[in-house]
Amino acid sequence: MTSNDDVARMNYETAAAELERTVAQLGKEQDDLAESVRIFERGLALARRCAGLLDDAERRLKEMAPAGERPPGP
Repeated sequence: MTSNDDVARMNYETAAAELERTVAQLGKEQDDLAESVRIFERGLALARRCAGLLDDAERRLKEMAPAGERPPGP
């Protein structure tokens, strides 16, 4: 997967695995600044996707919990 457009279609597991690979790639020395920026932008998109999916899962879990068992929220 090479385009950031595909990130929006990824499930959590795929996005998290891709994010790990991206972080490892950023940890390596890069000669090309433009490529480093592209990799960083992809990592940012992946991190946002993971955070969004986790937020959505948390919201759905809260909706499913009976009112008396819901943890206090912000």
